[in-house]
Amino acid sequence: MRNQSVQELLQRFPMFKDLTDFEMEPIVDLAKNRIYQQKTHIFMQGDPLTNVYFIHQGKIKIYKTDFQGREQIVNILQAGDMFPHQGFFRQDDYPAHAVVLEEATLIYIPIHSFEQFLITHPEITVKLLRVLGDIIVDLQGRLEEKVLRNTYEQIILLLLRLSRNYGKKISDQQIRVTTRFTNKELANMIGSSRETVSRTLTQLKKKNCFTTDKAGFMILNIEALEDEFL
Repeated sequence: MRNQSVQELLQRFPMFKDLTDFEMEPIVDLAKNRIYQQKTHIFMQGDPLTNVYFIHQGKIKIYKTDFQGREQIVNILQAGDMFPHQGFFRQDDYPAHAVVLEEATLIYIPIHSFEQFLITHPEITVKLLRVLGDIIVDLQGRLEEKVLRNTYEQIILLLLRLSRNYGKKISDQQIRVTTRFTNKELANMIGSSRETVSRTLTQLKKKNCFTTDKAGFMILNIEALEDEFL
């Protein structure tokens, strides 16, 4: 990929949007790109942290595993997102696994070089801190859900979150979730069991809170989900 193309892709990210060609030049020189096939691991939890990644196309699952091999999904990232979100300005390892859900085109920059770029471009550091702040708020909200809500409510809140992050509006109250998730993956997002999620989804489907289209994508009825939660 030509440097000009890499620059154009990077400047689609809010972090780099307002930089001049001169300001972008050092980061473009460091940037590389690669296409990753579905189910490919980009890195594993505990590997030395070497790169920061920017998603041009595709979807990436970030997840952790415990000593028993149980999976906890931290996030599902898509075009316009960057990862990982921790480890800047410190010696660290990758905090989780990253696996490709849908074929992905990624731009990546060596983490040490990216840190040096941030030091010389404080306005980008401020934008990065805003991104990290939004992530912290999201994680704090999810922790509060886990502590304060029962599993039924957690699943409803999860569906509403999926509608915001991966949804495409098809009517005033209906949103199509553009990524397919198995019941096991949904369970891993909230630390529940597949059986509990399956049972709850069956109940919600009977209450017309959602349906699925012919391709297997969820169609969420936002009003019904919100009424059920209230």
